[in-house]
Amino acid sequence: MRFQTEYDVIVLGAGPAGSAFSKVAARGGMQVLMLDKKKEIGSPVRCGEGIAEHSEADLGIMVLPQAVASRIDGARVFSPNGKTLCLKNEGTKGYVLERKLFDKHLAIDAARAGAHVLPHSLAKGLLVTNENKPCGVKVLHMGEEIEFRAPLIVSAEGMEAKLAREAGFDVKAALYDVDTCFEYEMAGVPCEPFIDLYFSNRLAPRGYVWVFPKGKDVANVGIGIGGSVGGNPKQLLDQFIAEHPELFKRSQPVEFKGGIISVGAPINEFVKDNFMVIGTAAHQVDPIHGGGIGLAIEAGNIAAEVALNAFESGGDYSKARLLPYEEAWTKKSGSKLAKRLTLRKVLEKLNDDDWNHIVGSINEEDLQKVMEGQFKSVVAKIVLTRPTLFKLLSALV
Repeated sequence: MRFQTEYDVIVLGAGPAGSAFSKVAARGGMQVLMLDKKKEIGSPVRCGEGIAEHSEADLGIMVLPQAVASRIDGARVFSPNGKTLCLKNEGTKGYVLERKLFDKHLAIDAARAGAHVLPHSLAKGLLVTNENKPCGVKVLHMGEEIEFRAPLIVSAEGMEAKLAREAGFDVKAALYDVDTCFEYEMAGVPCEPFIDLYFSNRLAPRGYVWVFPKGKDVANVGIGIGGSVGGNPKQLLDQFIAEHPELFKRSQPVEFKGGIISVGAPINEFVKDNFMVIGTAAHQVDPIHGGGIGLAIEAGNIAAEVALNAFESGGDYSKARLLPYEEAWTKKSGSKLAKRLTLRKVLEKLNDDDWNHIVGSINEEDLQKVMEGQFKSVVAKIVLTRPTLFKLLSALV
């Protein structure tokens, strides 16, 4: 098979960020090559697969019915002693996806817009000019070594971010800023249209257990624990399952998943000359739960518009011309994620008795305020009955 080898932009990774960028850039007239190392785009799945319903309108995407495993009405938070808070409103509606179908559909949309999509293609290294600026990628495609050239490279590589690191970006995440995760897809689990989150430092140190329904009796059952706290996530999840026979006595796993997710701050720069970093590669994820599908698509859309402006202005892909992507993304989502990172750092210091007290002290309206970054009145309510938490929670106000 003969390949075109000259492009305007090469995108590394066909996940949500890469496909979103490729679609917008190709639709705007750029010659786009999107590479993905996997044989099958969207596989293996590494997350709980949830996305908010409002993301369709917010991000300009359409979630196909066949990519929806289950519709969600809201979320429930469980304290270690079993007390529950339920959050249900228009903003909490969403979907649990079949990520394999969802991601492939996004890639198909990019191809329909004109992008060239090449799975089973491992990016081995960067090509650079005499001035040491990126100008292409060395690729291993089904055993064949190929050099593709473009004046702009976009890393949507996920946590590995190998070529972004080669380009000089500080994408390495400290153990403190990652969670290690393990998940079963299980059959025989009684399900309701809620995402269930179980907090317990005994069973999920600096993390939580989740149950995401994928049908009337199928669910993603997973755990994320702090990378710096030690512990085996699979063993801890098995212990949780054993302690909840009311949910799992008839359940059986049908798929195993695992990985590492970023729960820290975004990287300190998203662009250099001739290079952009988007999505999970840039650590653009929610520090509370590690979710990043919507944030990745948002980053891809913003970065592509900036790249198009540079393309239409004569192909100047200097850092100065690409910087509006970093500025626009930071303005839109940076402060929100910074607040949620502060919240994560507070929550991880709570013991199980604190969790029991907090969940027992606040209501659904308070929980909604917390999700919106409005902490002051909720903190006041909690410390009124437990003053010993004031020093810790005061970081939120």
